[in-house]
Amino acid sequence: MADENKTRGNGDTAGAPNGPPPASGRPVIVGEVLFDVFEDQKRVLGGAPFNVAWHLQAFGLDPLVVTRIGDDVLGAEIVSAMDRWGMDRSAVQVDPSAATGRVEVDLGDEGPDFDIVPDQAYDRIDSTAAVAAVRSVPSALLYHGTLLARSAAGREVLRELVATVAAPVFIDVNLRDPWWDATTVLSLLDRAQWAKLNDDELGRLVGPPDDPSIADDIEAAAERFARRHDLDELVMTCGAQGVMVFTDGRLIAGRPPESIEVVDTVGAGDAFSAVWIAGALGGWPTGVTVARALSFAAMVCGLRGATADDRRLYDETLAAWEEEG
Repeated sequence: MADENKTRGNGDTAGAPNGPPPASGRPVIVGEVLFDVFEDQKRVLGGAPFNVAWHLQAFGLDPLVVTRIGDDVLGAEIVSAMDRWGMDRSAVQVDPSAATGRVEVDLGDEGPDFDIVPDQAYDRIDSTAAVAAVRSVPSALLYHGTLLARSAAGREVLRELVATVAAPVFIDVNLRDPWWDATTVLSLLDRAQWAKLNDDELGRLVGPPDDPSIADDIEAAAERFARRHDLDELVMTCGAQGVMVFTDGRLIAGRPPESIEVVDTVGAGDAFSAVWIAGALGGWPTGVTVARALSFAAMVCGLRGATADDRRLYDETLAAWEEEG
């Protein structure tokens, strides 16, 4: 049952792409920052929240990143990258003993497989310091994923920040075995206004994977899920089939561009989320947001890794949005 005391920010539709934008402020992005390490040992800076923040910075939205890194070489690389990209790292904590996050990525025929190392620095974000950092800036939105909730400290910082930020909460569901449980994820959804997940994750959260009631009518299952958690917006991605958005009693669907040159799909969902946030804060119509998010996610599929160091990608994207009006 949804939480009847769920904070709405500026009204039930505040910040939704089909409604008015929220009060002026910055997106607060909380969660893991880590390095994806590929089979050839190439390291790519990532972590879903960090990927989203990286894109938002390039879009000119000045995100506040709440995370924790190790006092090590990889942590120093993250600091250097953030400084080079012009990102605010005032809410980045440094852990004296835990290592900076690391994930081993295997790019298989069925999509990427992730080996997520346990007990990393981002699992130990200090909630007191995080709340103090967030209170120092005006907040327009709070974004987080589900991996952070694998640790007690992570669950605590999410509770504290959701209670602190008087703005809509966007949860990006990312179920990585064995680092999740349904009870925790569903309770996080009860505290959110917007959520994104894929069709497989929907099935894992609402019933057995082979439940015919889900497979036969996934649209109805997603709509029931959105009502159950009192979500203003539910975004369900369906791979090559595109995306379905449930909002204000309506279903809005979109398909990715027909011609996509795929290098890898790591970070495509994060790219979608970043544009979704840009649309929410910009007050774009939902259909416009869906089309732009799918297009940008397709561009990221043409990259190795989840983000780009080349600002031309972002400049060209922003110019295209401006031309569209």
